[in-house]
Amino acid sequence: MRKWGVVGALLSFLALGQAVKDFPAFGDPQQPASVHVVPRYVEKTIEETKVPNTITSILADYRGYDTNYETVVIFTAGLSVMMILGGALRWRKNGKT
Repeated sequence: MRKWGVVGALLSFLALGQAVKDFPAFGDPQQPASVHVVPRYVEKTIEETKVPNTITSILADYRGYDTNYETVVIFTAGLSVMMILGGALRWRKNGKT
């Protein structure tokens, strides 16, 4: 059973390694996010949000729903891990391993 876990991890690692080749170069000023999204945020942030700090306006106004959903996903993952570990500890207490 353990060897299948190792094989699955290696296959996942190889798949992620292949995906990294398609990423834009780190720090490339011509990547899509730098060319299309960032200029709009910088130009329109005060007009659309009335917030003088660009980073705050992006996180709170433009990306608010996205940030909220990321928080829900992380909370759900943490809760799931706690439930799994709690169940494993209960099984060990009762002598079931």
